[in-house]
Amino acid sequence: MEPRLNILTLGVEDLVTSTNFYSEKFGWKKMKISTDQISFFRLRGMILSLYQREKLAEDATVDADGSGFKGFTMAYNARSKDEVDRIIEKLEKRGVTIVKHPEKVFWGGYSSYVADPDNNLWEIAHNPFLELDEHGIIKG
Repeated sequence: MEPRLNILTLGVEDLVTSTNFYSEKFGWKKMKISTDQISFFRLRGMILSLYQREKLAEDATVDADGSGFKGFTMAYNARSKDEVDRIIEKLEKRGVTIVKHPEKVFWGGYSSYVADPDNNLWEIAHNPFLELDEHGIIKG
């Protein structure tokens, strides 16, 4: 199997609310192949999809009941600390829940967290050890 990730699907409680969050708060454009049952957002190198939580669990043949920390986060790596601050300031003005405001962290970076409507955590961080190319893709 090749080392790659093509699509990340989030099981969401309310597809319209979550789609609006990523469209309006993050400013991402929904792909034309989206339907009233699933939303797709093209990210650099992969796709984020949103699908009704219960239906996603049913498709995977697992129980949809879950609570607390989900055991994963998604990350947006910024080019600088200033970019992290600008992004968090903009998201806060748009009403996004800021879980952790930007701060220097033990591993040498600068990190913050925000939550989407289903409390999926996004880390907005600057990692000085990971260089980004001109498209925002991690080099190496």
